[in-house]
Amino acid sequence: MEFRPCIDIHNGKVKQIVGGSLKDKGSQAEENFVSGQDGAFFAKLYQSYGIRGGHIILLNPVGSPWYEATKAQAMGALMAYPGGMQVGGGVHAGNAKEFLDAGASHVIVTSYVFRDGMVDYGNLEKLCKVTGKGRLVLDLSCRKRGEDYYIVTDRWQKFTKEKVSEELLERLSGYAGEFLVHAVDVEGKSQGIEEGLVEMLGAWGKLPVTYAGGVGSFLDLGRLKELGQNRLNVTVGSALDLFGGSMPFEEVLGYCSASLL
Repeated sequence: MEFRPCIDIHNGKVKQIVGGSLKDKGSQAEENFVSGQDGAFFAKLYQSYGIRGGHIILLNPVGSPWYEATKAQAMGALMAYPGGMQVGGGVHAGNAKEFLDAGASHVIVTSYVFRDGMVDYGNLEKLCKVTGKGRLVLDLSCRKRGEDYYIVTDRWQKFTKEKVSEELLERLSGYAGEFLVHAVDVEGKSQGIEEGLVEMLGAWGKLPVTYAGGVGSFLDLGRLKELGQNRLNVTVGSALDLFGGSMPFEEVLGYCSASLL
């Protein structure tokens, strides 16, 4: 289980938010933490520990009054740690190369690929021509409806008809090098992981998968390791002491590194 760090950027600042609270109208979100440091600071910190594969997420849409400030933070972080981090948020076939050229190891995409409630294979193929399979991460962020988890788009505000399942992972694995899965209903709450989702993701285990959402303690990390069969990578956000939480950053690194042995 690798630790995969995050830099979430909203309204031009590095933040930790409650994922389900994000609204485009008025650029609103319930905030857990707002950093006085910029994206480049966190990128350099992660670089100093040799941590790769983390994600930078732009949480404002193109057209938002805050988009350019948010993008500038993201670009600064990419330039501070070339090749060390992935980037997502409004990425499509037309701008993916810009982010890769700026230093992103991979681009992360949801809304461009999941359109009108379904997988848009035309857009997916256009994207792959730009990035190649190896530099594309598909973000399968999801929310629970009934007993199943459905992919949500547009900064986690719109449900699709696509259920997160082994069949979907299999279908999409021919296009992407990795998957990122935010469990949106528990994102930013530090109150426990989505155990059913983790079990399913761990059972599949054919590509690298990073799980994010709800980790609030080392007990949660232990459950993630157990239920995910030690196959899943993990992001810890609001619970990390870097972002005002109680889990010491270096202890989390140590725990995840020990789980690889």
